[in-house]
Formats: sequence, C-alpha cells, structure tokens
Amino acid sequence: MSYTVGQVAGFAGVTVRTLHHYDRTGLLTPGERSAGGYRRYSDTDLARLQQILFYRELGFALDEIAEILADPGACALDQLKARRQALREQIGKLERLVEVAERAMEVQQTGVRLSPRERFEVFGEITFDLSYATEAELKWQDSAGHRAAMQNAAAHSKEDWARLMAEAADWRDELLAAFDDDEPAAGERARDIAEAHRLHITRWFTDCPPDMHLRIADDFVDDPRAFALVVPPSQQRPGLADYLRTAVRANAEAQVEPHIQREIRGKSHPKREGDGWVGDASVTAPEAEGTGEGR
Repeated sequence: MSYTVGQVAGFAGVTVRTLHHYDRTGLLTPGERSAGGYRRYSDTDLARLQQILFYRELGFALDEIAEILADPGACALDQLKARRQALREQIGKLERLVEVAERAMEVQQTGVRLSPRERFEVFGEITFDLSYATEAELKWQDSAGHRAAMQNAAAHSKEDWARLMAEAADWRDELLAAFDDDEPAAGERARDIAEAHRLHITRWFTDCPPDMHLRIADDFVDDPRAFALVVPPSQQRPGLADYLRTAVRANAEAQVEPHIQREIRGKSHPKREGDGWVGDASVTAPEAEGTGEGR
C-alpha cells in the first residue's frame, strides 16, 4: 500500500513543503510514483520518516540525520550518546535559569520598587549589565554570602539606597583623588580607601573578609562590567582598576597572618567555589528591581 504526500503530511504532522524538501535533499525520497508522476510513499518510506522525525526531535541537523541513516550501525549510538549529554547540559542550564527567574520574582515581591525617575535619582550614572547579573547569579547561586547579600539588598528602602549610594560616591571621590595625586597604590592612604570599601560591603550587604575583598578586586580588573558598577565609565582612568586591586591586596596583607600574606602577594588570588560577593553599593543596587545581581 502507498500514500500520497498529502496523506503522509497528515499522518506525520509535518507540512507538504517539508516532505518536498526531504525529497530534494535525498533524505527521504519516496520509492514510488503514480501514473501521473506524483510521489507515493510506501510503508518503508514511512518507517524512515519516523526515524527522521525522531532524530529531529532530539535536535539533530538534517545532515547529521542523513549520516546516521546512511550507516546506522556505525555511528548512531555514539551520536545518541553525545546528544544525550548535550541535552542534559541544556536541561541543567534551563533549570538554573528557572531558579534565576524565581529569585528575581522573590526580589520583586519583597524588594524596593523604584520608578525610572527614582532609580535615576538614587543610582545616577551607575548602570548595570543584565548579562553580568545573570552570569553572577548562576555562578554564585549556592553561595551563602550571595544569598545574604540578596536578602539585605532586597530589604533596603529607597532612603537606604540613597544613603548607600551617597557613601559610595564619597568613597569614589577619595579613590579618584588618591589616584590623580599619584599616591602609591600600596601606601597608607590607598590602603585606607580599600579598607573603607571593604567595610562598606560588610555594612550594607554581607561580611567581606580580606580574602573575599581581593577576589572582588580581581573581578574589577578582569571584567569591565564589574568595575563600571563601582566607577562609572565617565570617571574611569586608565589603570584605575589595577590601582584599586593593588591597594586592596596591600590592605589584605596588612590584616592577615604572614603565611597567608605570601599567597596574597601572587599575581592573582584564587577564586574558590562557593564564595559569593557583592562588589559595591552599586553592584547590588539593581537587586531592588528584581535583577538578582551579586557575585
């Protein structure tokens, strides 16, 4: 028994155009033709179509499907194993994104809702990158420090944010003045500025010991999006992020035991799994809007 292209399209839930395309590419060429030259599909053709649709559902490209069907014994199992791993990774990523969305909804429900005008009044030039916030949330979602920072940020009122940002602006002015005055990055003045930043994080968001503070400063150098949350681009100077990191390192060395100082003096500080942080008042400012920033 054979079937027309319209009948097969109805059976399989695909369009006639799709079947025509499969025929043109050689992926599924009907084994029969009617007296008028029209395509006729046999039961064998339908079985092959079922295989094609199965692999398509798994996300295989048409050329990959053609390769599998050409020699199924040689590569189908390996291809399926690879696809299974890819699907598992995709599922894991989607599950993490669901958690991000749920956390964002929680912040929306409990955090401060500011109008666009209020946000401008409070945060000024400080802007935030949604991709950076999402990456930070995915990376630090299991961190106790990150969770504490999110909870504290969500609890801040508009007045809290205004005081917090004013404090951050005063600190930023001190940093820029020291840098412009060519103060040594490891000198007392720069170390005091670094310590003020560490205490600012502890006061407004989460406990920030010196080693965590150094990891924050590493990120300021490694990721311009992070540093822009501390010093807006219009106020940045070449080398300023490195200057701040050097000051943070010097301050950290002054506060820890000598055997730990040797580790800190390395080029960069190792980032440990499970550590989370909030880099500045401005880093978590968008959390009041449900964005889930933190690191």
